[in-house]
Amino acid sequence: MPADTNPEGDIFGGWLLAQMDIAGATPAFALAHGRCATVAVDAMVFHQPVSVGDEVSIYARVVRAGRTSIRVHVEAWKRPRYAEHVIRVTEGVFTYVAIGPDGKPRPLPGQPAA
Repeated sequence: MPADTNPEGDIFGGWLLAQMDIAGATPAFALAHGRCATVAVDAMVFHQPVSVGDEVSIYARVVRAGRTSIRVHVEAWKRPRYAEHVIRVTEGVFTYVAIGPDGKPRPLPGQPAA
């Protein structure tokens, strides 16, 4: 939407980063069987800008699970308005930590407690 753009008419990187965080959290929550918190974003690379009207698709896959943490590779792709092709616009690795009811890290299912 126009409210999500910078003065050049491109979508704010922060808006796209937030959407990617939501997408990356989906497999993390599923693997953790519950609440997770984002603790890091590594290797974030913006390849192309996203313009108002572009269709954005985001894909996430778990690349590593530790005792309490989950690393998820997330890619965002755009399909420009009236185009048939898609273009990868950004990617990054998000790290989530499983959180218990006390707000502290907890082991993932199947992992031993400390």
